[in-house]
This record gives sequence, structure tokens and C-alpha cells, in this order.
Amino acid sequence: MSKDYDLIVRNGTVVDGTGAQPFAADVAIKNGKIAAVAANLSGTADREIDAQGKLVTPGFVDIHTHYDAQAIWDSHLAPSSLHGVTTVVMGNCGVGFAPCRPEDRNKLIELMEGVEDIPGAVMHEGLEWTWESFPEYLDALEAKPRDVDVCALLPHSAVRVNVMGDRAVAFEPATPDDIAKMRAITKEAVEAGAFGVSTSRTTSHKTLAGEYIPTLRVYEDELMGLAGGLSDAGSGFIEAVSDWITDETPNTINAEPNPVEAFGILKRVAQNSGRPMVYTLAQRNSIPHVFADLLEMNRKAYEEEGVNIRPVFPPRAIGILLGLQASQTPFSGCPTFKTLNHLPLQEKVAKLRDPEIRAKILSEDPVKESTFPLIHRMSYGYMFRFGKKDYQPKQENSVESIAANGNQSAPEVAYDLLLENDGKNFIYMPITNYSDFSLSASEKLLGEKMAIMGLGDGGAHVGFILDAGFPTWLLTHWGKNAGTFAMPELIRRLTSDTAGAAGLGDRGAVRVGLKGDLNVIDWEALDFEAPYVVQDLPAGGKRLMQGASGYAYTIVAGEVTHEAGKPTGVLPGKLVRGQRPAPEPMAMAAE
Repeated sequence: MSKDYDLIVRNGTVVDGTGAQPFAADVAIKNGKIAAVAANLSGTADREIDAQGKLVTPGFVDIHTHYDAQAIWDSHLAPSSLHGVTTVVMGNCGVGFAPCRPEDRNKLIELMEGVEDIPGAVMHEGLEWTWESFPEYLDALEAKPRDVDVCALLPHSAVRVNVMGDRAVAFEPATPDDIAKMRAITKEAVEAGAFGVSTSRTTSHKTLAGEYIPTLRVYEDELMGLAGGLSDAGSGFIEAVSDWITDETPNTINAEPNPVEAFGILKRVAQNSGRPMVYTLAQRNSIPHVFADLLEMNRKAYEEEGVNIRPVFPPRAIGILLGLQASQTPFSGCPTFKTLNHLPLQEKVAKLRDPEIRAKILSEDPVKESTFPLIHRMSYGYMFRFGKKDYQPKQENSVESIAANGNQSAPEVAYDLLLENDGKNFIYMPITNYSDFSLSASEKLLGEKMAIMGLGDGGAHVGFILDAGFPTWLLTHWGKNAGTFAMPELIRRLTSDTAGAAGLGDRGAVRVGLKGDLNVIDWEALDFEAPYVVQDLPAGGKRLMQGASGYAYTIVAGEVTHEAGKPTGVLPGKLVRGQRPAPEPMAMAAE
């Protein structure tokens, strides 16, 4: 006898993703979609889950990830999938792997290695390169089952290199013919299923050789051409990251930002194309005032002028984890350290404890030969002993403060911290949203309805940044612990808000007709684990990992992908081709 439903989640407290108050109800799923939401739901199912005492929420939607490479070789998009995420948007920041001619593969790998800290050897072994065009890349993504749904943006750098070749990386202005070709590629990509196009205008994005991202100083007409491709296709959004510098020639790392003109460029692109735009907004420690200026300009554009442009922000500081197991330390650019960095951890620690080696490394310049794109943003005033998971360190505990109150220099303090716990210790360095040694910037943005929570960067920065656990941090810190924001509003931030921004009208809420993606959460047990290192990438590559507790079940299209925080091996995740409207009607079924 056939059952009424595939799955029923019973006796839970539904937090439906809209910001509405929680309510008691059962949730039934059939054929991958929510079929009923009602108290004391009758009917039978192939599987039932008792959610007594637990929250039932939509699956989380993360619109800023970099799983472009990992999604080719890996069916489990961790860390994101360990933190309740059921849909990811990748291809952000203008970097990715399609379109790409065979002769340009190394260019894109080198760029991804520098910008997103994915080792080149990992990508050389893991990428199959069965594609050249972006539609062919989507086909490759579609061929592999996963534990989450994936949505792909078209990366501007790949498009520019594809059209202009070496002229692209030489920062030559695009000709009208170049722009016409980019526009056509964008239209083709969106019609094949791309969710939009991404671009980057930041000096932090460069190869390990120090070459800036090809899109760094493109003229406004090139951005208009890309946006025009979205208009031609009638779909898609624009994603951008910027230093707010307008000079069309690569400038020094200390170039003075011009947020008024730089934001004006992005606003005009969104306004003229009629396509939505999102951009990265985080308070840089060295120029904290720019953050407030941009927020005010965005508020006026969005609320008063009706321009659909919205900032994407992190719920805490974006922080670097420096360590002997990580890909970076404060001394990675020192010649002597470089000769030891390949050694196994235990042997490396023994060498670094040698007084002569210590003295030599501390005497060397850590910047001159560094390949770290963010080396110029390192500051001992913002370095802290990490412990297990302290993301709110106090100023008096900084390396600089410890040095000032002791008999060591700041580099000496940092050096010794790295050797603690047999070299397994991390130094935490928040580089954004921590200018006043508090989380006030993130708190301010969480109060802005137009702002979108994101920037977890899952799949990227595998050796020095681990922020893909942002959803769990958001809920535990701002909701459960601090109580600053109501829990239903925080769930909305992770679900209907991000889904709506990406154009995913078919998910993000517990409503009949929407996709059957759910989290069953033990609120009291919800927490995040300390970061650790795993060696599971192609070519034996290492990456940082962080799990969570309290996710009793994560469900994708009605199938349980994670139970008690562990993968079940079920892989219902698919490639999502293109933006989609919400189904009609969107009313809850009632008994």
C-alpha cells in the first residue's frame, strides 16, 4: 500500500523562514516538495522523524561560496553542509573555471590559487577539464550528485581572459568588440543556467606571483556590457567586490579609496541594466569610516531611489587563522622559514625551537618575499592566541599588547604562540569588522533589512580562513547566547532573505509547494566545533574544517543528508539551472 508522503517531520516547532513567530506543526514532503504543513497531520509516510522539542526550519541558502573546484571532485560540500546549508551559490568574486580554452587553464588555476588559497596541485589533479564553454561547465556540475544544491555565477575574470587572452591580464581596456563578445557569453551562460555574473575590483585578489586579478581596473563600459548580457537573457544578478578605488590602472596597496565614485559605478550598472546587484561590505580595520559612508549611500539608493543594490556582510569578523598546520604564518615570507615549511609538523616544530633558527627567522623580512595576497594587512595589534574558538578577543590580549607588557617583541610573542600545543595552535587575526575590537559593525548590519548575511566563502581559503560555519555562529552568538536578535529573524536571514536575493523563489520557507529542504535543530545543543585540519583534497592537499552540533537532521528534497551532524551518504543535491519564481499558491495546507 502506497504511503501519502515520502517524509513527515512531526511534533516540531516550525520557524518558517519569513520572520514570523514559531508555531507547532508537522511538515510533510512528497516528491521533493513540501506537501503539507499542519498540526496533527494525518496520513502516512515512508519515513517519519520525531522533532519533539526541536526547531524545524528551511534549509539554509548561502549565496557567497567558492565550491567551483570542489564541486567537480567532491559530493560532500563541507564545511557548509555541516552547518545546515542546503543550497550554495558559487562563482563569486569574479574567479572560476569557465569559459576556458585549454591554453588558459593555468592562468585560471594560478588566479584561484592566489585569490582563494586553493593549492594549485589540488586543482591540477582534481579538475577534469571536460569543458571549455560555461554551458559545458554546467553540464560537468550536473553530472555529479551532491549533498547540497549548487548554483553557479559566471566569473568575469574567466570571461575576460577567454575573450582578450594576454591582453586581459595586461589590464588593457576592452574594445567595443571585446565587450560585445563578453555580453554574448554572459547571455549564453544565463540562458544555460548561470545565476548571474561576478566581478572583482580589489587589490587583495591576485596570484601567488603578485599579479592582480584581470578585472581590477576595468572601465565602466565593460561592466555595463556584462550586465547587458543579463538584461538580454532577462535573468540573473551581479555580484561584486571592491576596494572602492576608481583608478583604471593597478595602483599601490595604499591607494586612497573613493567610495562615492566607486559605489556610483556599481549603482549605475545596476540601474541601467535593471538587474539586481549584491556586493561585499565589511569594515576594514585600517579605513573604518568607508564602511559607514557606503552603508549610507546604499540606504539612499535602495530605499529612496529604488535601485536593487544590496550589501552582503559577515556576521562576525572575517578572520585569518595563522598556524604551522595552516597555509600561512606571520613568518611564511621569511627565507629560512620557507626552507622548513614543507617538513612534517613534528619535525618542523623541532627545527623552529632551535634558538639559532629562531633568531635567524626573526631577523628576516617577512614581507619582501611573501606570496600571501593579504600580507600588507597583517598587524600584530590584531593577532590573538586563538585557543579553541574565541572569535571575540580583547585588545589587551593582542600579540602587540602582550609584547608591550613584557620583555619580548611582538614577532617573538607570535613566534612562540605558534609553537604552543606542539605546533597545533592557531593565531587568530580578524581583518574586517573588528576595527574597534568589537562586533559592532556586524551588529549594525544585522539591523539593516537591505543587508544580506553571507561571505562564509565555503570551498575557498582552505588553509587560512574558515568562515563557512557562519550560519551556526549567527544563530548561537546573536540569537542563543547574546540574545541581541530574535531567533525567527536570524532564521529569515539564512533562508528566505538569501534565497530571495539569489532569485530562488522555490525555497527558503516552510510553505506548501516549496522545495523540501529542512533543518531539524536542537536549539539548546546548537554549537560549533573548534577548527581542525584534514588531508582529504586531491594530491594529498590539506584544508581547515569545522563541524557543528545540534543539527539533528538536515534534509534536501525530502531526503536526510545529515543525521546528528554526520553525512548519511544520501546525495539528492543537484545543479540548479537558473533563477526561478515562487510557485503559486504559497499557502500552507491545513487539515
